[in-house]
Amino acid sequence: MTDAARRLGPVVRLAPAKLNLTLAIIGRRSDGYHAIHSIMAPLGLSDRLSLAPAVGPADTLHVVAHERDWANLGPTADNLVLGAIAAARAAVGGALPTPALAARLEKRIPVAAGLAGGSSDAAAALDGALEAWGAGGEAVLSTDVRQTIAARLGSDVAFFLVGGLAIVEGRGEQVTDLPDAIRGEPPGILLVGPRIAVLTPAVFAAYAAAGTALNGATRQTSEHLAGELQRGLTARTLHDRAGILASANDLLQATAAIEPALVPFRRALARLTGRPVGLSGSGPTLWVLYPSLERARAAEAVVRQAVEAGSLAAPGDRPPFVMATVIASHRDSQR
Repeated sequence: MTDAARRLGPVVRLAPAKLNLTLAIIGRRSDGYHAIHSIMAPLGLSDRLSLAPAVGPADTLHVVAHERDWANLGPTADNLVLGAIAAARAAVGGALPTPALAARLEKRIPVAAGLAGGSSDAAAALDGALEAWGAGGEAVLSTDVRQTIAARLGSDVAFFLVGGLAIVEGRGEQVTDLPDAIRGEPPGILLVGPRIAVLTPAVFAAYAAAGTALNGATRQTSEHLAGELQRGLTARTLHDRAGILASANDLLQATAAIEPALVPFRRALARLTGRPVGLSGSGPTLWVLYPSLERARAAEAVVRQAVEAGSLAAPGDRPPFVMATVIASHRDSQR
């Protein structure tokens, strides 16, 4: 271990899941990506990333996850955490010593679920590595440079560097912070994720192949919500918008085309909860909005009971992921 490595202290980051409250496709870019307008929110559900000095000369990654989730994680060498650390080191250059780091990632966010767990892990690794090397703040790398690195790592990574609700545009690299979006008690969210992997590129490919006309209504809903959040909303007011927001995702039909079983499952969940049910990103995770965590937890108990009794059958080879959480405030998401 080098002298520079000995001076490093351990760094811990929580990497929150995200929820798309809206997702409007507004066109096709010259680089082949689809341009979007989306309201994204960080959630209380998060992975946990720890960084410490590595024993050897190379960065390492140890992932702790449920054994049945390993198949969806892919090779460790391809994990975005290692890619983010390498990108951070390249950006710092010779400004500071950047000794090797040992990363430990505790996975709690389901993989390939539309919750952007991998992108969040990458943002946590980028931010955490810079802090570990003493390159925190803007003295070494400006916010713009960090955002550029994040955009290269993945479309959702830049969102997680903001730390709260945000308007996300472009292919995901244009992020406008909404620091005071939610007033008072945070809204509760019930997440129900069938244990099937839905790959985002496949969903966008299905969307493009269908030749779907651009939906001006979804964009209008997304932009209207952005304006309301800029002025500030209570959890109750957001809850009252649930019916509109649940259908404000232009990838709904494309995801259903790839996984048709999601359609009856979404309807069954809506009947069971008596609430509108939305889709996060490209899915397959479904969400139900509540005015409080207490209400979301009560709904979680109802859904779990229905799953155990067999009256709510989910696609996949095992019971769905069911969890009550909250939309995290800007303050909470940065802890």
